[in-house]
Amino acid sequence: MLQQDQATTDRTQAAHPTPLIAIASVVIAMALIAIGNGLMFAYIPVRLGAGGFDPTWAGLIVTGLSAGGLAGCIWTGPVVRRVGHARAFMVLSALIALSNVAIGAGPIPLLWIAARALYGFAICGLFIVAQSWLNDAVPNAIRGRVMAVFYVAYVAGLGVGYATLAAIDIQTAAAPLIGITFTALSILPVGMTRLAQPPPPQAASVALGRAWRISPVGVAGMLAVGGLSMIISGFAPIHATARGYSQADVALLLSAMPVGTLILQIPLGWISDRTDRRYVLAGAAALAVVASLLAIGFDGGALSALVVIYLIWDGASESIYSLSSAHAADRAGRDDLLALSSSMLFAWSLAGFVVPGIVTALSAIYGTQTFIYVGFFIASAFCLFVLWRVLAARPVPAAATGSFAPMSAQAPLPVELAFAPEEPAKRARE
Repeated sequence: MLQQDQATTDRTQAAHPTPLIAIASVVIAMALIAIGNGLMFAYIPVRLGAGGFDPTWAGLIVTGLSAGGLAGCIWTGPVVRRVGHARAFMVLSALIALSNVAIGAGPIPLLWIAARALYGFAICGLFIVAQSWLNDAVPNAIRGRVMAVFYVAYVAGLGVGYATLAAIDIQTAAAPLIGITFTALSILPVGMTRLAQPPPPQAASVALGRAWRISPVGVAGMLAVGGLSMIISGFAPIHATARGYSQADVALLLSAMPVGTLILQIPLGWISDRTDRRYVLAGAAALAVVASLLAIGFDGGALSALVVIYLIWDGASESIYSLSSAHAADRAGRDDLLALSSSMLFAWSLAGFVVPGIVTALSAIYGTQTFIYVGFFIASAFCLFVLWRVLAARPVPAAATGSFAPMSAQAPLPVELAFAPEEPAKRARE
């Protein structure tokens, strides 16, 4: 019956196809936002370093961003249910613009902590809104390709934003103004789109115990990558600035990191579709361990070596995100997907808040390089846990696994993790 209902839904979508230009409006909007976001990620620690502020302030700003992201994961659903996807998108974009306005007021650390917390809330909400919109709009036949384009466009936008830092004067308000500009531009395609809005999402409950019983490796992967992603992207520019690397050096280092995400995910995903995903997860974690050791060994050394090391480190860590999501989905039944997904989103968000806070506290004592050691510990612990699970639990049969889709830990998981999907039969009748 479910297969018949899904077939009816797909035929309905095929009879009324969504124009590609309408889908592109959401993808382009998020890519534009990514450019401004990447620039601000790079700008803030460099500006604080140039102003003589202690690196601890930059760490507190990253922690504030993570706290805002956790709140965004919890409160975006009620906002969308109240005003709809399009209005929620524009409201959240406005909050990012206001966050950049506060940054443009000058280096005031307490104000910047609040501003980046507001940004964290808004960007997490934007991803949930954008992905739910796209997932509703496209049929199953092309959903994977559309979401892959979505992630690649966002990661590429981040890279452009990181690289832009090298071309601006950080003593002026140029960076916040550029961020505001791209955020404002992102509203235009959404405001003009003909893409139909999905029905209001249902509430999704968080049940970590149930999620753990379904997929211990999936939940552990989200906890691991939530911390790894935030400390690598958040503390790498802080540490590079404290080490005395130039503005252009920091921009180059950060802009290279998304390349690792794009290079490593596809081959690792292809392999994981053809074997036990846990082997690939353990391999990705081991690669992150090796990269973190190299980051320690080459710390403060030649920039060219560090660019390659951080490219691999970031790419391997980001791959844990998409592989863990695919592995968890393989082990879940249809009725388990919503609770599992929302719980994994919460785990990712929680780790993304707690780990940067720990790193900030330790950095005040041991120095800005602390994040590398914490990253080494997280990746090592996760690798060992996955290997233990390989010995303790049987793999999912190849015929029962789904297909891998590239994702970025810089974005929350797809909408099924936060919103309950409409029943196919109900949607077909509407």
